[in-house]
Amino acid sequence: MATKILSSKKNELVIEIKIPLETSMLDGEQTLEKSLNEAGALASGELLKRFDTDGSAILMGSTKLTSKGQVEKTYQTPYGETRIKRHTYQTQKGGSTYCPLDINARILNSATPKLAKILSHKYSKLSVDEVKTDLQSNHGRALSRGYIQNVSETVGALAQAKEEQWHYATPLLDTPVTTISVGLDGTTIHLREQGYRETMVGTIALYDAQGERLHTTYIGASPEYGKTLFKERMEREIDHIKQLYPDALYLGVADGAPDNWTFLNPHTQRQVTDFWHASEYLAEAAEALYPGKKEKNQKKQWLDEHCHKLKHLKGAAGRILKELKGAIATLPKRSQGRLEKLNKAISYFTSQKSRMNYYALVAQALPIGSGVTEAACKMIVKQRLCQSGMKWNKKGASIILTLRALERSSRWEQFWGKISQYGVAC
Repeated sequence: MATKILSSKKNELVIEIKIPLETSMLDGEQTLEKSLNEAGALASGELLKRFDTDGSAILMGSTKLTSKGQVEKTYQTPYGETRIKRHTYQTQKGGSTYCPLDINARILNSATPKLAKILSHKYSKLSVDEVKTDLQSNHGRALSRGYIQNVSETVGALAQAKEEQWHYATPLLDTPVTTISVGLDGTTIHLREQGYRETMVGTIALYDAQGERLHTTYIGASPEYGKTLFKERMEREIDHIKQLYPDALYLGVADGAPDNWTFLNPHTQRQVTDFWHASEYLAEAAEALYPGKKEKNQKKQWLDEHCHKLKHLKGAAGRILKELKGAIATLPKRSQGRLEKLNKAISYFTSQKSRMNYYALVAQALPIGSGVTEAACKMIVKQRLCQSGMKWNKKGASIILTLRALERSSRWEQFWGKISQYGVAC
């Protein structure tokens, strides 16, 4: 098996690859993969050289840097290692060195941009051991756990550092956006030395006039006291969307936690308590009213009827609340557990009644549930950070959340486009 350069011009490289034909298809394909990786690594080395200087002195601001000569360095590419000579620079007084090739080619931890993109994307979805196995089995690349993690964390840290500077375009939509729902929720992850802590997730969902969801932006933030940074990020995203869609109706959708409404009220014109959370409290009331096994059918009928009324009848929340309060007198005196369940439902409906106008929202094809935010808790946080036995530090969890939110918000390609355009300096 031999791979060599036949010709190299300014904008063209010709490589010859010789591939032996194996006896089985699988062996032949594995040989082909190895040959193509060899060619890819060879071509990547030649491509990297295009980003080096000719060795002339350069200015960094008012500081003159001179080349120390060409020094060999190994770079990691998607296809394999490539070792090339490149110029490194320094001032006449010494100090830190500067490598124009690394800056111009957008190198991250000795990884080419394409490899860094592959590693960080896989790492956002898989454990580091799974990424290592996948690279070896499916790409013919053997990389260490530490290297995979370091490159991925460098990418995530860059994304975080550029959050305020780099603005991402919302996808162009063929259908007019009439409603935008804003939601936030929390779920827990296991932090080392701190136990289970709340991780915040936010969503900004765009809907058409028929209530079809067109696009969603996701925001995830690792546990932090006061949730300040998360809310600041949410506010930046909301401000960005409002500049694009100033005439849309902004609807806050969340569960009954008071802190949710403290944040959502100033940013949205209307607010609605998640219908499914409300129905869960109705289920608690149904358990209190019909606790016996023989009352199973009555309980189901009562719950179905009241969920239907709450969703489709005007003023239903107030009438249901009045009914629940009246039901207290019908409970036996010693039924403390049933009373607690009923009181929970009464308390919830009392505090949330003003945000339970589901009849009007349904009639206008507006969202009444925080399902998109609930789903975000699972796909942004739980699926990756809560696998069996996983414990995280705050930095590691934050990196994963940033990478996953970028990908889920259709911003992944934009992010790498900005790296190509602006570079990787934080």
